[in-house]
Amino acid sequence: MTFKNFNFDPRLLEGLDAMGFDKPTPIQQQTIPLILENKDVIACAQTGTGKTAAYILPILDKINRTENRHLNTLIIAPTRELAQQIDQQVEGLGYFLGVSSKSIFGGNDGATWDQQRKAIEEGADIIIATPGRLLSFLASGRINFSHLQHLVLDEADRMLDMGFYDDIVSIIRHLPAKRQTLLFSATMPPKIRTLANRILNSPEEVSVAISKPAEGILQQAYMVYDHQKISLLKKLLGKESYNSVLIFSNSKENVKKLGSDLLRQGLNVKAFHSDLEQIEREAILNQFKNRQVQVLVGTDILSRGIDVDGIGLVINFDTPHDAEDYIHRIGRTARAETTGTAITFINEKDQQKFLRIEKLIGKDIHKLPLPSELGEGPHYRPMMKSNRSFSPKRNFRRKKP
Repeated sequence: MTFKNFNFDPRLLEGLDAMGFDKPTPIQQQTIPLILENKDVIACAQTGTGKTAAYILPILDKINRTENRHLNTLIIAPTRELAQQIDQQVEGLGYFLGVSSKSIFGGNDGATWDQQRKAIEEGADIIIATPGRLLSFLASGRINFSHLQHLVLDEADRMLDMGFYDDIVSIIRHLPAKRQTLLFSATMPPKIRTLANRILNSPEEVSVAISKPAEGILQQAYMVYDHQKISLLKKLLGKESYNSVLIFSNSKENVKKLGSDLLRQGLNVKAFHSDLEQIEREAILNQFKNRQVQVLVGTDILSRGIDVDGIGLVINFDTPHDAEDYIHRIGRTARAETTGTAITFINEKDQQKFLRIEKLIGKDIHKLPLPSELGEGPHYRPMMKSNRSFSPKRNFRRKKP
């Protein structure tokens, strides 16, 4: 099957071809026809399965075929980061059809609020929003949803975990009852079923299981305090010669710092982050693919944006926030029937995160002892309510009464 089977507008197909997309993923194969048939959908799919395009593509095609254009689609996401990612995909694909979008989220200054307000008042086909900021706009009467055709809840289980159930219900009260509703969730606990029963109309259900890590990956972990991480990283990189190494951190600030520290050590390293211009990022990826750069440091954007065979080592300098991200990260090694090693650093605060990873992949990952010169690390006790062990180098003073 190819995207041509969906009878999309030729311009959208040309855009997909230009972006290098040919065959739809399993979630796209199952979901797109249902959305084109105007059915409500519950889709259980992990991050990295192509779920965003699974709803964006048919909605873009439907908007393109609409004569009188109004605010057509509302996409609700749990975090500003996801809202921005979705907006980028909508902009990239919507460009070929002239479909406009705007993301609105909190955590910024008054000038950004004014920019978002102005963009909404000027009109957009699609709005991507976090629940809190959207409720603020609704309270101000700035958004007219009377012509809304599509509502999408992305990462619904995460939104409910973050306490957004009442916010979502309040938002839906402002929407037309006659609409198409699409709910995407990585898991399907009872509270998601309750929400689905409340807001969807006779939905079709689609479920796509996430793949497990390749058998050729040797998975290992170290228990470390944060102050031990750099020393351990340098020791691992000097222990064995790897043609290509990927290092993941959870923030671009840490990516920049790691890149600078390793560069001072004489390593052939580049930092890959969102502050770089697109042309710079493409140049770095090409250098890495051509073995001109040995070590690449980046955030999770790398786990979905790079396809290079022969990566011998993946290091999670920070434990991933989500268990699914772990699979995407370490999946960069042991590709094309090769073998590879994936090592994760676990500090005292991230033990429950790592336990969720072990539960997802269905196995315990071997915890290696730290080199003796680094001292002892924290014990692995993820089931304890508080595992914030004390680092030997930390000094604490009691506050005076």
